[in-house]
Amino acid sequence: MATLARIALPRAVRQLFDYRIPEGMTLTPGQRVRVPLGKQRTLGLVMELDPPDPPDMTLKPVETPLEDWPVLPDDARELLLWAARYYQHPPGECVFAALPPALRRGAPASLPRPTVWLATDADISNLPTQARRQRELLAWLNQHPGQPLTSIKAAGFTREVLKNLEKRGLATERTASEDACTWPDAPSIELNRDQATVLDNLNAPGEGFASHLVFGITGSGKTELYIEFIKQRIAAARDPDRAQVLVLVPEISLTPQTLARFETHFGARIAVWHSALNATERLSTWTRVREGEPLILIGTRSAVLLPYANLVTIVVDEEHDGSYKQMEGFRYSARDLAIYRAWQSGCPVILGSATPSLESWHNARKQRYHLHRLERRAGNATLPRTDLVDVRSRPLSGGLSPPLLEAIDQTLEAGDQALLFINRRGFSPVVMCFECGAPIECPHCDARLTYHRYDNCLRCHHCGHQQAVPRTCPECGKEGLNAVGQGTEKTESVLAERFPETPVIRIDRDSTRRRGRLDELLAPVRRGEPCILVGTQMLAKGHDFPGVTLAGILDADGGLFSSDFRGPEHLAQLVIQVSGRAGRGERGGRVLIQTCQSGHPLLTQLCTGDYPSVADTLLQEREEAGLPPASFMTALRAEAPTMADSLALLDDLARRAEASPAPVSVLGPFPAIIARKANRHRAQILFQSQDRPALHRLTNQLCRYLEQNRPAGGVRWAVDVDPQSLD
Repeated sequence: MATLARIALPRAVRQLFDYRIPEGMTLTPGQRVRVPLGKQRTLGLVMELDPPDPPDMTLKPVETPLEDWPVLPDDARELLLWAARYYQHPPGECVFAALPPALRRGAPASLPRPTVWLATDADISNLPTQARRQRELLAWLNQHPGQPLTSIKAAGFTREVLKNLEKRGLATERTASEDACTWPDAPSIELNRDQATVLDNLNAPGEGFASHLVFGITGSGKTELYIEFIKQRIAAARDPDRAQVLVLVPEISLTPQTLARFETHFGARIAVWHSALNATERLSTWTRVREGEPLILIGTRSAVLLPYANLVTIVVDEEHDGSYKQMEGFRYSARDLAIYRAWQSGCPVILGSATPSLESWHNARKQRYHLHRLERRAGNATLPRTDLVDVRSRPLSGGLSPPLLEAIDQTLEAGDQALLFINRRGFSPVVMCFECGAPIECPHCDARLTYHRYDNCLRCHHCGHQQAVPRTCPECGKEGLNAVGQGTEKTESVLAERFPETPVIRIDRDSTRRRGRLDELLAPVRRGEPCILVGTQMLAKGHDFPGVTLAGILDADGGLFSSDFRGPEHLAQLVIQVSGRAGRGERGGRVLIQTCQSGHPLLTQLCTGDYPSVADTLLQEREEAGLPPASFMTALRAEAPTMADSLALLDDLARRAEASPAPVSVLGPFPAIIARKANRHRAQILFQSQDRPALHRLTNQLCRYLEQNRPAGGVRWAVDVDPQSLD
């Protein structure tokens, strides 16, 4: 019987803790336990029993286990420990990141079985004609059988409407697992020749692990391909009735649309995971995954950390998206962990995108990934025509040039929809005094306050500071304040004034804050009603709007002059993704890109819509400069009450790194792009090498040094392996 347990604690320390197992207590790796820590009691998770290197010291005893079974199975613990080593993060924080909030707080790891709702075969003749919402819900349940209450509410129906149907015997509630293996009677998907060829090639490697990169232009039918591949993988599984599939999507905004498509074909097998779920919903889904229910889990980033019992395939949709990288705390890449998880489970992983990341494109060129191409749109749809609109010396109204306004007018006259992309929230990004020229800045950040007209306030998008709009300039005291530049609110206002008979729908973080609001706003768009969509990157990702025939990008120049070497890549992806929203139906599409750099080679190349050639060009530039993915990079960041404190810490690390024999280049230290955020002064240092193991060893040495010599004076530090942003 084991006498010693090595336990992970939710503490920012890069080590596990050893405890004595009291006589008569039996523990299993993966169990949650209560243990003493100093004068406190805390929750821990058993990682190992009787390790080969026990400490020569008197150990405190484990107090009590919380359950008699492991909440994290062996493969989940192995994944998390590997991630802790790779991302140079405290293992306890990594392990607890994989638990739902309720389990982190010590709640019981069990719940009543989740239930779903179905329409019955009862006679509907007794349903009054005036019960419109009940009829609509009944039709929805027939189209989407086996849905939980959360999905029904997300579709816009209330519990009261559902209960009224139940009273009439037209709807019934049952345990989800009863229908998990029952597939709905959905129409089969007829793949075109290109899709069928890719599907055959996806299955060509046979059983076991394989990494696939599916480059499919926007509208080429990648989702239909995923569905058919998943069907085949489940059917071929050793135990189809317990097969699990993970489908990662980058944003919550994409979850409802993807969910609806998958529900049609998989019914009650579908489960969701994202940050908008409450604690009970998360624990319920986590429990179903852990207990091995035959689920197809559609989730955002953290879904990759769940304890799957029988994964048969993983799909990472929009694999290029930066949302897959956690930017705070445990800074992991869900895309990269998905590949490791697929290897661990011995199953294939599909990375899909119309604009693959240069890392994935590089791996495909090196034949580490199997590359598959879908270069024609599904059905009769064709790629839109793309033109540059030179806005130099042109009058702009709310950021809109006369050619773009004329194109919108023509689109609406034809009964179609227009989509306009502007990557700024609010009404105006700057409020400036026209007397002295001073902008109103955030008192806590090196950033200007954004004017939000709907709230009539100034807001910092970095720290959340909010204040009323002053009557006079804080610098000179004169009444010369004016809003400069445009955001989504201003563009919306100008369009509403210019096209008063047409709905203008704004999609950004402010307008979609309430749960279910995004679906409400997009309802007329999906019905095909003429309208104008105005939004930020939320509109650029994966949405299918067949009625949109015009896409306009109001300002494409930011990425051309970015201080981040990834700026051109992100610009190329953004332009292609926004362009891809146009012309996905039977009617052709058009894209207008407003720019002051109409002769720039990257923009002219993007007008061809040939992303592979753009990616090859950018990849060659990276290779010539020795930048990732041609090399490996780690960022070490510091923040402190003063910039001098941050730079002093990083200067010390730079000297130690340069004195090391490791083949690692040291860049910096230097202040962050936004040097002060929330009254903390931020700086960073970059380590770059062609030798990944050497880079990891050096980073680990520096982290150990920092832990043993904790910085004083409120200085905090963090390490970011494979950073996706240098701001």
